[in-house]
Amino acid sequence: YSKVTTFSRYAAVSRVTGFFKRSGKMAVPPAYVDLGKSAKDIFNKGYGFGLVKLDVKTKSSSGVEFKTSGSSNIDNSKVTGTLETKYKWAEYGLTFTEKWSTENTLGTEVCVEDQITKGLKLNFETTFSPNTGKKSGKIKTAYKREYVNAGLDVDLDFAGPTIHGAAVAGYDGWLAGYQMTIDSAKSKMTHSNFSIGYKTGDFQLHTNVNNGSEFGGSIYQKVNDKLETAVNLAWTAGSNGTRFGIAAKYQLDSSASLSAKVNNASLVGIGYTQTLRPGMKVTLSALVDGKNINAGGHKLGLGLELEA
Repeated sequence: YSKVTTFSRYAAVSRVTGFFKRSGKMAVPPAYVDLGKSAKDIFNKGYGFGLVKLDVKTKSSSGVEFKTSGSSNIDNSKVTGTLETKYKWAEYGLTFTEKWSTENTLGTEVCVEDQITKGLKLNFETTFSPNTGKKSGKIKTAYKREYVNAGLDVDLDFAGPTIHGAAVAGYDGWLAGYQMTIDSAKSKMTHSNFSIGYKTGDFQLHTNVNNGSEFGGSIYQKVNDKLETAVNLAWTAGSNGTRFGIAAKYQLDSSASLSAKVNNASLVGIGYTQTLRPGMKVTLSALVDGKNINAGGHKLGLGLELEA
């Protein structure tokens, strides 16, 4: 009898514990800017309309990461480029980043993560333009744990700092977030955005309201291991038109994928990505105006990514 009673109690505790793990346990929610990211990636990644782009990533034996990016606009032949170096001091949770662009802007970033307390990340950023002498600075804080992901950024300005705040709470797949911006120089709130959604392993739904006048939503679904689809909708108060788009990504094989998207303006985008060899990837893309196929104005794109 004693053994049966003990087993019954153990089974009851296991069922209760398992229930709470299934219903209450959840990973860290995404940051506010990453809500609906899976749908955004289906619409944005794998394309490069009107650009010839080259991205190179390398890492030295000492652990310094180098990232070089350059692009040429086919329409106006304007060439832009950036160079970024990053070094991680894992022992102290520090990351040092230096950035330079062809617009002659220099940037420095120092990041401290999980040192003061678990889940807390501090960023200190500065930018300087030698041509104009303009300087700017920003302090970013982020705290993420189970059920919550919050952040507070401050743009330093002599006229008065601008404060950006955002928080996302999540429970059992449901997500709710709020984002706001306060301009202290004008003593008013310039942005007030709200979002709510639901997320599972192969399905995501997100809706948002920006400043009480812009409404949007997105749906992402992973149909199977090869096919991913996304739909987005947007509407602005005072406007009769609703903007919407449909996109899909199909994995042809382990080294090639095909992306396609279309919106209500009859703009059709197609992208093809091929991994030529480990660390070498090429992307071909085209944007076609379905309403004016014979009029021209269509855009092509070529991208090459190298990583070593």
